[in-house]
Amino acid sequence: MKIQTPARLDFDSKAVLDEAASRISQVGRVTEPARRAFLRRSLSLGGLAMLTGCTLAHEDSVDAALTRISRMNDDVQAWLFDPNRLAPTYPESMITRPFPFNAYYSEDEVRQIDEGSYRLEVTGLVADKRKWALPELRAMAQTSQVTRHICVEGWSAIGKWGGVPFADFLRRVGADMTAKYVGFKCGDDYFTSIDMPTALHPQTLLALTYDSQPLPPKYGFPMKLRMPTKLGYKNPKHIQAIFVTNTYPGGYWEDQGYNWFGGS
Repeated sequence: MKIQTPARLDFDSKAVLDEAASRISQVGRVTEPARRAFLRRSLSLGGLAMLTGCTLAHEDSVDAALTRISRMNDDVQAWLFDPNRLAPTYPESMITRPFPFNAYYSEDEVRQIDEGSYRLEVTGLVADKRKWALPELRAMAQTSQVTRHICVEGWSAIGKWGGVPFADFLRRVGADMTAKYVGFKCGDDYFTSIDMPTALHPQTLLALTYDSQPLPPKYGFPMKLRMPTKLGYKNPKHIQAIFVTNTYPGGYWEDQGYNWFGGS
């Protein structure tokens, strides 16, 4: 069965696709056995088996089917994403204090990065591949936002981030704006990637400050990507390298089954 764009799906197929998108958005919150149980329950509905063209006889088939559904969900979210629609903003009186620490490691394992020797590497489909020191980034026009961070674990918090609009930075380095992906490698061995429309969203920031102060190590010093349109795991901290590419880069959690688009 050939899957058409969401706008052209017939009623029955679209209902199945909506069900898949709704269910798969929860996949990143559960364990591997639960993921397989979810898939079997979903495929028992009948329609998803046709959508994926798989059999449930082997665990490899289950994983392959889950990946196909997740990629389909990425396509649906990308299709629905409005690059001009802004996430809600809040007054500073609503900032969550203290703002929660969150990472795949404990707070006492936060990476300490030396400011003086720090250089941001920029590679891939960009014209200017030179490395950037922090004073150069701080010299660019800055903006700030008070927005809500939404974690895939089910909690949220409001914080204030300041920094360089990422679209401005991409233009400054001569990035290919028609490329599909922007990837990030981080000082804490984390890595992730986003779609170009989200990279160019007006609220996507290369955040250098938190609550009007230099970004603390526990929040990602020297720089994090702040995107109120994405779930928390898509917002990398301690960024050391940025690359623009047309080759799917994956991500730390995404390679373990989390949804790649990760819209909030």
